Amino acid sequence: MSGKKSDPAPDRAELSGALGVDVEDELLERALTHRSYAYENGGLPTNERLEFLGDSVLGLVVTDTLFRGHPDLPEGQLAKLRAAVVNMRALAGVARGLGVGAHIRLGRGEEGTGGRDKASILADTLEALIGAVYLDRGLDEASALVHRLFDGLITRSAGLGAGLDWKTSLQELTAVEELGVPEYHVAESGPDHQKTFRATVRVGGATYGAGEGRSKKEAEQHAAEAAWNEIRRIVVEREAEQAGQAQETGQAQETGRAQEAGQRQAGQAAQAGA
Repeated sequence: MSGKKSDPAPDRAELSGALGVDVEDELLERALTHRSYAYENGGLPTNERLEFLGDSVLGLVVTDTLFRGHPDLPEGQLAKLRAAVVNMRALAGVARGLGVGAHIRLGRGEEGTGGRDKASILADTLEALIGAVYLDRGLDEASALVHRLFDGLITRSAGLGAGLDWKTSLQELTAVEELGVPEYHVAESGPDHQKTFRATVRVGGATYGAGEGRSKKEAEQHAAEAAWNEIRRIVVEREAEQAGQAQETGQAQETGRAQEAGQRQAGQAAQAGA
């Protein structure tokens, strides 16, 4: 049977534990049913309707969080922030962290071409899971799930530059620090249907970061993030050292002035006594 080959491990407790919420069994199975599996098994219900619902719930919670958390940002910037959080690459990354791929019910074709790690399938399944939580447990539980999964990403996205991506932010930082233009070098490995890309980024002849991903773009973004964090660390340490030196210099000058004042007072007292 085609279903046996593509069935994930039967125990969903691991996935429920990763999500932090239990969902009714039949609804959970539907959320994990990709259309390729459904078509190969007699036209079962797919997760596409739940995906549609989950996309709306995710968008609502993220938009509400951004609106309340950034009262001074204009609509255009809020929209860019939301797009940096609610996109296929970001959702797929969250899904990988939860181990969602191992639980998806896939047809033989998708199974054979690495479908369990395809960004589009992972992102859609995560949205379907959010939709299932909303239907079974209500908006409060679904909202709590979204916050658990995405608050960190929202915070990181809010700290990026105007382009809301790590490559743009790295370029802005290296320009301010007059370090030069970042250069990316990418190597790939693995079979055609499941390639892995590794990127390194050099600035001014020095390597500051590296990253891996399922696409060249993803690998470069991860490398840029690592480089941005490393350069910021160097900048912060340098600024702290400079501030410490300035404080020491100021204290030394203050001590010198106090000594001079003391000497003048002593001299004046001596003259008065004479």
